[in-house]
Amino acid sequence: MIGTLMVEDDRTAKQIFEDVMANPARARFGFGERLAIVNVDFQNAYTRIDRYKTAYQTDPRQIEHTNTISRLARAAGMPVVWTRVAYAEDGSDAGVWGTRTNTPDSLQNIKYGSDRHAFDERCEIDPSDTQFTKRMPSAFHESPLQSLLIWHKVDTVVVTGGSTSGCVRATAVDSLSRGYRTIVPIETCADKHASYHYANLTDLQLKYADVVPVQEVIDWLQAR
Repeated sequence: MIGTLMVEDDRTAKQIFEDVMANPARARFGFGERLAIVNVDFQNAYTRIDRYKTAYQTDPRQIEHTNTISRLARAAGMPVVWTRVAYAEDGSDAGVWGTRTNTPDSLQNIKYGSDRHAFDERCEIDPSDTQFTKRMPSAFHESPLQSLLIWHKVDTVVVTGGSTSGCVRATAVDSLSRGYRTIVPIETCADKHASYHYANLTDLQLKYADVVPVQEVIDWLQAR
């Protein structure tokens, strides 16, 4: 048999991820010459586990690490982007995505100017950074991101944020689809369940991105 039957074994998603990272089967895309840091949805609805049941935490230093690489990129004259989500009062701009549930915690009920929409105050956002509100998973969807990257002559996109299985993954796949070297620093991403988190990091590493320790991004930026 030349092909592969679907593998089933007793390993957890985390164990599979660790095995893949220990024995990489693909060459890296690597860093190019200029990168952008795209920080996805660091807003209270998804980061403040003390306030909202929609929030989640994986690495407790996630925001700290994200602040570090954002600060280094900024100092090197490279763009830093922060996205978040919010919707109109009637939720119409959430489209069919907003039809699955309708509770105070539902996606389409994150309203502009609300505490859920606000960036987490622990994020160190500089006035020079780009900020925008998106409505779908990918930071590229109907947003100014592509034009910004072209203007700054970016060839590498570093994606952080949450959730790993949702908006981070969608942004990373769209980044590669647009021809960018794509990097996902492990400690800067978060999800609600270890299975979702590690399964998607594994798939990103095998197909769409370089999934690396955040220190590699720090080292590259410091060398600039």
